[in-house]
Amino acid sequence: MTPVSAHRRLVDEDESRRANGPDWDRYADEYQATHGAFLGDVGFVWGPEGLTEAEAGLLGPLAGRDVLEVGSGAGQCSRWVRSQGGRAVGLDLSHRQLQHSRRLDDETGVRVPSVLGTATHLPFAPASFDIVFCSFGALQFVHDIERAVAETARVLRPGGRFAFSITHPTRWMFPDDPSEGGLVASQSYWDRLPYVEVDDDTGEVSYVEHHRTLGDWVSLLAGSGFTITDLVEPEWPEGHDRVWGGWSSVRGRLTPGTAIFAADLLPRTTASPG
Repeated sequence: MTPVSAHRRLVDEDESRRANGPDWDRYADEYQATHGAFLGDVGFVWGPEGLTEAEAGLLGPLAGRDVLEVGSGAGQCSRWVRSQGGRAVGLDLSHRQLQHSRRLDDETGVRVPSVLGTATHLPFAPASFDIVFCSFGALQFVHDIERAVAETARVLRPGGRFAFSITHPTRWMFPDDPSEGGLVASQSYWDRLPYVEVDDDTGEVSYVEHHRTLGDWVSLLAGSGFTITDLVEPEWPEGHDRVWGGWSSVRGRLTPGTAIFAADLLPRTTASPG
């Protein structure tokens, strides 16, 4: 494994993208081997707690709806949406993840049309979708988050639903440690400097993750023409013993690890002639 050093420092969108695309390509095989069974080939899980869309119902009715998954990975969530009658399309930054999506298309017989792309430049016409969602996908890996949310608003039809899950912002106060050590606050919640890993051999940024507070997300959505309809903080289920990075029962019993937002795009209004 290549040695890396962790930092908190500013990076721009280009640097974030150059790091995270190749990182996901490198990690895709291990990710699918480790988490594929938990996710399900035709399954929709919102986060490590295991809350499913079938339980949460945050997307609303799916039959006959045009649906975009941003950060679709191997397309498990979109495949579930298609099994419910939705016309789901996937988009991901990682070519290798999309190869896994094609593999699961063949294995399940449920095919998800998918494209290589980024959340900040969605390759779709305006008002193409009824629903856009992101399950722990692109949003926390994007620097230009205002542009990503604006792109979502652009491709949504008026009244359309935007739903996404992210690492719960309060987790940024704690070390990313699934043991008791991850329960001791050690850094400021209001420190918005990204988490950055640098390849010690090349000096290049190899991974970036961005932090926004709950208030940041509320302001961003409201300022982009959305009205928030729900904020779900899944509790850790009794008997759930899975460890996924910094998620575990030790931490999950005491502090939220995932935040799921649902918001509707307000209808565009035309100003009356004055």
